[in-house]
Amino acid sequence: DVGKDVAQCFVEVGVMPGTGPHAGKQLGRQDVEALFLHRLGTAEFSIGIECNADEITGIDYLEPRPELAPKTPLAQEAVRQLRAWLKDPHFEFGLPLAPAGTHFQRRVWDRIAAIPPGQTLSYGEVAALIRSGPRAVGNACGANPYPIVVPCHRVVAANHGLGGFARNSGGFLLDIKIWLLRHEHAG
Repeated sequence: DVGKDVAQCFVEVGVMPGTGPHAGKQLGRQDVEALFLHRLGTAEFSIGIECNADEITGIDYLEPRPELAPKTPLAQEAVRQLRAWLKDPHFEFGLPLAPAGTHFQRRVWDRIAAIPPGQTLSYGEVAALIRSGPRAVGNACGANPYPIVVPCHRVVAANHGLGGFARNSGGFLLDIKIWLLRHEHAG
């Protein structure tokens, strides 16, 4: 029963910390279909995968916690693809993502998805490509429900500093951005 596993994984925190569409919300019994822990050097985080039978509905960076085995074929495939990307940052995802966001956010996410691994663009450069402003691009990046698959970590500050990440300017999530960029040899 996935509900039992989810409750065991999240009972201590009560709300879902991290990023993605469900950050800070109370977890329901069916919110997480798979959870896996990634450890590499000093970078340690869990990746929560949420899905229905047909589509991924959210991916979240979480504080490290015990793994939860995938309970559905789609969750199994998502874990397989994420693990493949962790081995090879040039891996191309082929996951069905549930429609999300506003028209503008989807434009930003489509542009971000076109940034190749190992490369970055500034918020201003993305804004110029879609004829918008850097702050609006930053807000759309922070609302991205599919981090890694839609690689918002490849968007950096104008001076090619880190900028923010998942609406945070420091701490755990910014450490993940640093690791992601280094993993892709962009940082």
